[in-house]
Amino acid sequence: MRESNTSRFNRAAIVTGATFAMLAVITGAFAAHGLKQRLDPYDLAIFETAVRYQMYHAIALLIVGLMASMPQFPTRWLKLAAIVFVLGIVLFSGSLYLLALSGIRWLGAITPLGGVAFIFGWLLLIVAGLSKQLAFD
Repeated sequence: MRESNTSRFNRAAIVTGATFAMLAVITGAFAAHGLKQRLDPYDLAIFETAVRYQMYHAIALLIVGLMASMPQFPTRWLKLAAIVFVLGIVLFSGSLYLLALSGIRWLGAITPLGGVAFIFGWLLLIVAGLSKQLAFD
């Protein structure tokens, strides 16, 4: 029996979210135990912000995966939400990790792009939740 596209997407969103969550825990533990002596408090706070937002949006990906398994939510909005959440994690958290570890301050200019992706992802979840009522599908 072939798995449907929705089932593959739902599984991919859950696995991606769980992977990002696991990496956030590993990265956070690394910062707490391995970087505390190497980074100044400002850079450590930047690193911890990256971990926190990665975890929030890993959980958002899990939510997207669960919503995709429910027929009342259109997958096209959920797929877009998943893409922009992943993009947000890479741009927002990734730029902050690199900034904190390297001290290259211009990387901070990339961070707001990730923040916009996060906002757009949450907006897409709102649209997915309301789309049947708004006749978007």
